Amino acid sequence: MDIVLYCLAIVIAAVITGLLGYFMVPFLHKIKFGQTIREVGPSWHKNKQGTPTMGGIMFIIGSSVAAVICIAFLWLNGGAETQLMFVKVVAGALMAVGFGIVGFLDDYISIKKHRNLGLTEIQKLILQFIIVGAYLLSVALAGGTTETVIPFLGSVDLGFFYYILAAVFIVGMVNAVNFTDGIDGLNTSVTLVVALVFSVIAMLLNRVGLSLYAAAIVGAMIGFLFWNANPAKVFMGDTGSLFLGGAVCALAFGVDMPILLILIGIIYIVEILSVVLQVTYFKISHGKRIFKMAPIHHHFEMCGWNENKICFVFSGVTLLAGILGVLLAVFGC
Repeated sequence: MDIVLYCLAIVIAAVITGLLGYFMVPFLHKIKFGQTIREVGPSWHKNKQGTPTMGGIMFIIGSSVAAVICIAFLWLNGGAETQLMFVKVVAGALMAVGFGIVGFLDDYISIKKHRNLGLTEIQKLILQFIIVGAYLLSVALAGGTTETVIPFLGSVDLGFFYYILAAVFIVGMVNAVNFTDGIDGLNTSVTLVVALVFSVIAMLLNRVGLSLYAAAIVGAMIGFLFWNANPAKVFMGDTGSLFLGGAVCALAFGVDMPILLILIGIIYIVEILSVVLQVTYFKISHGKRIFKMAPIHHHFEMCGWNENKICFVFSGVTLLAGILGVLLAVFGC
């Protein structure tokens, strides 16, 4: 039954997300919600100017509907897990939606003001920390502990520092996922693999509800890739990328091994580090650069890689890291 629900979650999310594109893409065109391309980006990205953005709404709806249907069916038929796991799944999903709302506000403001930037960095950070605080508080009230599982070390109790580290980790990772969204299909394909890996880990740890939520994300990415693969007919925008950041963090914390996200989400980490290193080195060297352009996917573009190749290689790296992550989750604990 669990496998059937797992497959159903993927199918429902993929179908709903894919079908929504037939309505959302023309609608976004009609109301002129097109992407503003940065002046500092690759010159050949200029032909993407005006491509509809905020397409993340499609997979937020698709994944949410699929998760609600399948998880509700699971629990109504005697498959209920502990109250803590219920809260982790629901609060995690709501955290992802909360980040999506912040992204929506950012996209909406940038479109209305005809610029690439919407909310200020301070505004986004304040909203993001409020959302993370609500998530961590919900889990704590449901009986969550300050312990985290580290492969080969077991459960480690971090005490009060757990909440500080968790909040910083989630906000940082969410923004790392946001930086990964820069070329057609990249964030979609990478996150598809990340969600697939966590769905396997959750299934092996018998956390069925969480596995179903991960499966819904996988299906939504499949449905969205139909519209987002090169050449993209729609972009996810911050609406989508911040939602995905929240979703993968919810999955990592749901299996009590957020540290695995550093490995499984290695592409996210490399993307944000490339920006940090580029900016830092540019300042201390008075104008010199490490990469031809940051984030690092643009560096590979400048080196002659096409967008499909970048997506294939980055997703492949994620898959290899994910396989190692599964092994660590199963045999390292």
